[in-house]
Amino acid sequence: MLLNINCILIVDFVFEHSIFARMKPIKEILEQNLFTKEEIIQLLQSKGEQRTLLLKKSQQVKNNVVGNKVYFRGLIEFSNICSKDCLYCGIRKSNTNVFRYNANDAEILDACNFAWKNRFASVVLQSGEISSPAFVKRVDNLLKKIKQLSNSELGITLSCGEQTRETYRRWFESGAHRFLLRIESSNPDLYYKVHPKNKKHSFEKRMEALQFLKETGYQVGTGVMVGLPFQEFEDLANDLLFFKEIDIDMCGTGPYIEHEDTPLYEYRNLLKTKQERFDLTLNMIAVLRLLMPDINIAAATALQAIDPAGREKALVVGANIIMPNLTPCDYRKEYQLYEDKPCLDEDAELCRNCLEARIELAGSEIGYDLWGDSKHFFNRKK
Repeated sequence: MLLNINCILIVDFVFEHSIFARMKPIKEILEQNLFTKEEIIQLLQSKGEQRTLLLKKSQQVKNNVVGNKVYFRGLIEFSNICSKDCLYCGIRKSNTNVFRYNANDAEILDACNFAWKNRFASVVLQSGEISSPAFVKRVDNLLKKIKQLSNSELGITLSCGEQTRETYRRWFESGAHRFLLRIESSNPDLYYKVHPKNKKHSFEKRMEALQFLKETGYQVGTGVMVGLPFQEFEDLANDLLFFKEIDIDMCGTGPYIEHEDTPLYEYRNLLKTKQERFDLTLNMIAVLRLLMPDINIAAATALQAIDPAGREKALVVGANIIMPNLTPCDYRKEYQLYEDKPCLDEDAELCRNCLEARIELAGSEIGYDLWGDSKHFFNRKK
């Protein structure tokens, strides 16, 4: 038996060291333009001095390719009414502890007018996922009114979930030109660990919707949660390769933060610490910037829920989009997809002033009066 154990130990030692011998130094990997999945995993796992090299490289690539400007997207969370029951989300349909709201048109247009007058140049209309004819018509009318009040100067991003090809086309023709539809995980097995497995939450339908958006002509964005229960480094590496494969124009990726009124909260004991999730998210942003140098990357608000300077740190290492919250303060506490969401009591003016100071401290410049469209979108159109 002793001989067998020794043999096993020797085999394990040789196997581990053969893998180690095949691993390139981080410095060498960072000199490449293309990366294997194994190299991406190595970058995502980097810590200490190796991580410093990664983050410095991504900052350099960001500044060289998309520049040092940060573009505002005034975020208006106009409704938390949702038909979906995603297992991680605080506004899921089955959560009866949420007060449901639907901001009226005047409130939404006031927020858009603030964005226009303050030279934000773009807004994001975000809501729960609804696809009723009344909802589709309402969004369509809002798009036309926003274009009218701003003399067509406000750029418009939508984040309103899965819709039909016809709906996407209708909204595009009425003025929306960017759309964010997060996949949350490109691994179908993991997708169904954080979504119910039924027709309402179909991975295939999500993929189809992303294709509809691209075919319609939108600048298309997606993203994932980092640090989910059951998520492996390989999943995150595959997510990054998925972004490149479907050729996205923009990305919104942030750390998973649990919410006690969700089924996924039961698995909180499987989670990395919040700091680990934060650090890993920055690594994801950095590697994505290397993998797709000319796309737009948002500094997710969820980063600030973990670190007060979270969004600024994301801007330094690769992000170039930030979303000041213009949602009327009375509604903000009811649009909590996760716990500890920041800026719930800051009005739009205070939020703008705060972000201006933060962005300056991060060494960046705000691109006022500029849509800041994805360079990648125009490059792939060529």
